[in-house]
Amino acid sequence: MIEIVRGEHDTGPPKRSEHLENLKHDFLASIVVFLVAVPLSLGVAFAAGAPLLSGLISAVVGGLVASLFGGSPLQVSGPSAALTVVLADTIATHGWPVTCAITVAAGLLQILFGLTRAARAALAVSPAIVHGLLAGIGVTLVLGQLHVVLGGSAQGSALANVLALPGQVAAHHDQAVLIGLVTLAVLLAWPRLPRAVRRVPAPLAAVTLATGLSVAIGMTLPRVDLPAGLPALHIVPQLPDGGWGSFAAAAVTIALIAGLESLLSAVAVDKLRGGPRTDLDRELVGQGAANVAAGALGGFPVTGVIVRSMTNFEAGARTRASAVLHCGWILAACLLLTAVLRLIPLAALAALLVYVGMKLVNLPALKEVRRHGDLPVYAVTLVGAVAVNLLTGVAAGILLALALMLRRLIFSGIHAEQDGDRYRVVIEGALTFLSVPRLTRVLAGVPPHAEVTLELLVDYLDHAAFDCLRGWQQAHTGPVTVDEIGHPWFERGRAGKPTVRRSVAARVVPRWLAPWSQWQAEHVVLPAQRTAGSPLCRGASEFQRRTAPLLRETWDGLAHGQQPHTLFITCGDARIVPNLITTSGPGDLFTVRNIGNLVPPSDDTDTSVGAAIEYAVGVLEVAEIVVCGHSGCGAMKALLGRAPDGLDQLGSWLRHGEATLRRRAREAPLLLGGERPAAEADQLALQNVVQQLETLRGYPVVAAALERGALRLTGMYFDVGAAQVSLLDDAGRGFVPASALEH
Repeated sequence: MIEIVRGEHDTGPPKRSEHLENLKHDFLASIVVFLVAVPLSLGVAFAAGAPLLSGLISAVVGGLVASLFGGSPLQVSGPSAALTVVLADTIATHGWPVTCAITVAAGLLQILFGLTRAARAALAVSPAIVHGLLAGIGVTLVLGQLHVVLGGSAQGSALANVLALPGQVAAHHDQAVLIGLVTLAVLLAWPRLPRAVRRVPAPLAAVTLATGLSVAIGMTLPRVDLPAGLPALHIVPQLPDGGWGSFAAAAVTIALIAGLESLLSAVAVDKLRGGPRTDLDRELVGQGAANVAAGALGGFPVTGVIVRSMTNFEAGARTRASAVLHCGWILAACLLLTAVLRLIPLAALAALLVYVGMKLVNLPALKEVRRHGDLPVYAVTLVGAVAVNLLTGVAAGILLALALMLRRLIFSGIHAEQDGDRYRVVIEGALTFLSVPRLTRVLAGVPPHAEVTLELLVDYLDHAAFDCLRGWQQAHTGPVTVDEIGHPWFERGRAGKPTVRRSVAARVVPRWLAPWSQWQAEHVVLPAQRTAGSPLCRGASEFQRRTAPLLRETWDGLAHGQQPHTLFITCGDARIVPNLITTSGPGDLFTVRNIGNLVPPSDDTDTSVGAAIEYAVGVLEVAEIVVCGHSGCGAMKALLGRAPDGLDQLGSWLRHGEATLRRRAREAPLLLGGERPAAEADQLALQNVVQQLETLRGYPVVAAALERGALRLTGMYFDVGAAQVSLLDDAGRGFVPASALEH
């Protein structure tokens, strides 16, 4: 067995030139990602109240481990703004050494989740909850860092930040405010600058300009505090002396949020790059290993970061070498550019975090959530995350999403329509005990002696609703017609015998496909529940109520003329439905039907078929003519000598089939799906299709269109018993299933 590893046409390891080409793209992309990662790593650590060095440790160690062992080749991992809120609370509660131990525990949980193949379960979380959670993190981040930008310090909670913000705005502002405003101004204006300028990442440009301004003016304000030279990694994770419940809760929270962001980031990159999908379980294991390594060395928790991953992709990265190289650049910066990094004002990092927080409130995503009707879930998640904590917000969002889902599942539309003395009660959706009060109210509004049609389009009918309908039907003194579409939950309602399991009921053929006569014969158990009437009239009424509203716009566009693409010549046999077997609709087929799908010669005195051919080809300019025969054709049987006696008109018409009999005598038998049909009449029907195509070529208008390349002729055969459409092959030696010609 040959296993395809990289692609359908993989013939071995990549060539040396391919390796060099990939490395060139990865090298350039890694530099771009590095320039984005350094200021963001410092800013995220600063916003959480963690040692600034921890952000760089995570970017180097965590990013390297995740890149090597993760499942997404273009994912870039490191400190994420999504974790700043929960990390700030964790650090304030436990201190930094214990927080490092929590990071290790969270990593172990992620590894466990990945090994138990639980990664895809994260994709079941509603997008409204994910976007609401990110927006809640963004709002909390903005509220806290705005105080720092304005020269103050963040409060202990989002509510406290809101209450203190007016006083902070009105207070005295120092040099930090100027640096923060300059940073924000550059970040907001950068996307509007020329493309050549925007090649420099906005975070790098903003922090560099703000830092340069602060140095040029000689400002004295708090700056990044990093040790000079190679730091001693002496921070060892410490287990807490107590409070194991909060320790476990923090580890679970970090594991879930970090895992969810990493998986969603990997899926987002997959949608852009194409090719093989990410192994999400492997990605979760890789992220867990990264958190274990980062936490053990005193680093910030790690996630796959959507901003860096998208930057990596857009910069042209091709393999995971780009993410690995970016870790090397960050390490080099820590060793060689420490003096430069120590010049960055903390106010600039705070302004960067305000900008990142604003971006987390994704307005296009909010519009998409609103379009799907999930705005309440988004709002509840956001408010819960801001007002209480992230887990509370997520839990509230999940509960509301489940409640809305339950409501949608059990929703039933119930209304009554009056037409003179007749009433039609329409029930749609799932009819359960929760809908019984409304159902009884609607049924009570129907006069006791009125003629009623009970129209049921229900997905489910429970015991309480069944009893309600049954009791009303038995008490109603007027005639009641039960018109049930889909699974017949209530077809034996008057007898009190529900059809609970679908397997018990006969298979329901959609009424727009099955004949009304068949539908009524197979699915109406109690004729007394239906009013008598013509099947055709019943079908017309069904069309007017259900199909016409769906196709009214289509027919409106056809009201002023037709432009069919095909002339379809077939037998008048009632079993042949051209639009059904060709999946075509109004305006597609110009149809001619007669006994035996015969085409008289162009000089024949019977000009009915000839007139249709000339009009279709010469005026409507159809692109194709199809001649469709079928199995069990009575005309073919009649040509073989089994015509009914006393039908002179039929005998006169069948003279046009004599050419088919002559063809059968001189030509080899035609095959159907590689075999000769068992019935002689069916063998003749195949020859008849080919003969009528030959006759068509004798029409001048057809011959001219064929010569211009504006028309093609197609032979078709429909096996009624097998519901199989076959087409004449190019060589004209037989008919093959239509599905085989698609490949």
